[in-house]
Amino acid sequence: MAEKIRDIAHVSAVELLTPVLDDTVRFFTDQMAMEVVERRGDSAYLHAWDDYERFTVKITGGNTSGIGRTWLRARSPQALDRRVREIEAAGLGEGWSKDEPGYGPVYHFTDPDGHRFGLYYETQRYVASDATRPSLKNQAARFPGRGSNVRRLDHVNFLAKDVPSDFVPTVLTGRASEQIVLDNGTTAAIWFTFSDKSYDLVYTRDWTGTRGRLHHVAFATDTREDILRAADVFLEAGVHIETGPHKHAIQQTFFLYVWEPGGNRIELCNAGARLLLAPDHEVVTWTEAERAKGQAWGLQTIESFHTHGTPPV
Repeated sequence: MAEKIRDIAHVSAVELLTPVLDDTVRFFTDQMAMEVVERRGDSAYLHAWDDYERFTVKITGGNTSGIGRTWLRARSPQALDRRVREIEAAGLGEGWSKDEPGYGPVYHFTDPDGHRFGLYYETQRYVASDATRPSLKNQAARFPGRGSNVRRLDHVNFLAKDVPSDFVPTVLTGRASEQIVLDNGTTAAIWFTFSDKSYDLVYTRDWTGTRGRLHHVAFATDTREDILRAADVFLEAGVHIETGPHKHAIQQTFFLYVWEPGGNRIELCNAGARLLLAPDHEVVTWTEAERAKGQAWGLQTIESFHTHGTPPV
């Protein structure tokens, strides 16, 4: 049996599109406790307090909501070269770019559904200012103590016309951890991981048959209590709370879903306790009947969770 290669270190940053740039930026600074580190044209770059890299989220203003580019960091220059060759062999490559602040050369490509990615190795680490310098030297910035205090980007959930089961394992060296298989034998969703985390990228079937849309972007908190506090923070700020706080059955993530002002779904999650330490982890498969039972403690999945995606259709 061939040894499994892990060439992707982690999902590092994501670009969100919004028709209300200033409102979305305020959401991420005030309610998500992020710091604006740079502005370029119609884009603002924001940093989550314990992200070792320069930026975590790029917010770009435009005519609609949705997801722009998702960035992945390779584990080494050699890993980057290997993945670029595989991406080009799959016919999904777009070429190299040096346009983003904080990154060296970035290879642009798409997945089979049209979602845009950037893959790189060289990166610029976040440097704290006098105002953000932490007391503890093993964290990137000081604990903000405001809003929901999200620590880092956790995962991205894409909507896809056809759930790509082979692309992440074969081209990006990720591995599937859990999936939903319908009674007709088709796959409705797959959770993939690049590390010992239980998941980093998720693909969910888009009921509209549209390509390249977003279900949600998730950010990690330290504890469940942080999410409970965040619910009160969002309530007082007038942010639309879609569902939660509650616990997922799949992956056992404690969650809260809200919509930022531009319409994109944002999850706050506490998923760090469940790690996949077994190198031969077997994919957990959920059936339609099991999913119909709702979430871990019985909360039924609300209709908008299946119907709302961005950009709107």
